[in-house]
Amino acid sequence: MPIRKIPKNYRNVTGIAASGKAVGSAQFESTLERDFLALLEFSSDVKRFEVQPVKIEWLDNLGKLRSYTPDALVTFATATGKQPWLCEIKYRADIKKHWDTLHPKFIKGISYAKRHGWRFRIITEVEIRTPYLDNVRFLMPFHFRQTSAVMVDSLLRRLNAVGQTTPAKLIANMAENSFEQAEWLPVLWYLIAQYQIGTDLEIPLNMNSSIWGLP
Repeated sequence: MPIRKIPKNYRNVTGIAASGKAVGSAQFESTLERDFLALLEFSSDVKRFEVQPVKIEWLDNLGKLRSYTPDALVTFATATGKQPWLCEIKYRADIKKHWDTLHPKFIKGISYAKRHGWRFRIITEVEIRTPYLDNVRFLMPFHFRQTSAVMVDSLLRRLNAVGQTTPAKLIANMAENSFEQAEWLPVLWYLIAQYQIGTDLEIPLNMNSSIWGLP
């Protein structure tokens, strides 16, 4: 569970994200944090994450007790070879505005992460609010959708037969009738969300995007 309870906030959006990877509750204090958690949930590289995982305490030069609670600890799948990330999620404008207060906290976060073999990361809207996030928002509902195994197999077989193509062309290849095509489309998005069909998620996903079969 988070180190401190996240209060209701009438200025920012707060809540709990649905998650299968979160250790404890996936609470967030802003839409930026919510979007970051969505990226973690979707990524095949991320094994698990924990919101507000630790409280770092120290005495300042005047002997006053100070504390800092980073926003998230991200653990990656072993195959990635990545160190865990201890993350702070902030808008760039807020970092600039509150730099004098935040800088000592970030220094302590860096030191704490190094002692534990982690990497301290400051994540802003520049890294989060991208076309990739738009694609994740679109694909996430399909990621958890129950899908016919027969349709999955049929669509993958057809994709392997035709080779690199587009969603529009593949769906048209599966059925001529527009109503039948509409039944195949969720299967396609499901397979992309499950990383069984390849595409470039760094650019906007649409019916003319390039897609291909994966080994």
